[in-house]
Formats: sequence, C-alpha cells, structure tokens
Amino acid sequence: METDILTIKEVAEYLRITEKTAYRLASERKIPGFKVGGSWRFRKGEIDAWIDEDARKRAKGDKDT
Repeated sequence: METDILTIKEVAEYLRITEKTAYRLASERKIPGFKVGGSWRFRKGEIDAWIDEDARKRAKGDKDT
C-alpha cells in the first residue's frame, strides 16, 4: 500500500539530503511536517508544494528562504 505520508528517512531520500538535515529543517519549521508519537511525518503533497513555492521565491530573487 502506497501512502503519501513520509517518515524522516523517506523525506530525506526524497529531497536527497541527510536524515540529520531533514530533522533540523523540520525542527526549525523550514519544511512542513508534523509529529506522531514523537516521530516526524510529512505529507508528500505538502513537501511538493513547499518545493514549488521555494522555486518560485528563488526565481523572483526573494532572499527569505
């Protein structure tokens, strides 16, 4: 069964970053996520939207990323 909820490991693989970096970004609320029983979880659709939003900001030259 495929799900759109990702673990910290899965989101790190999806973004091609380390798990440590994914955890830091989540803790700093720089990527959209939520905790379930103390473990981070991420909705794939929200991660995709975050990527698109970040790309738009960069294209406009917005330094608030």
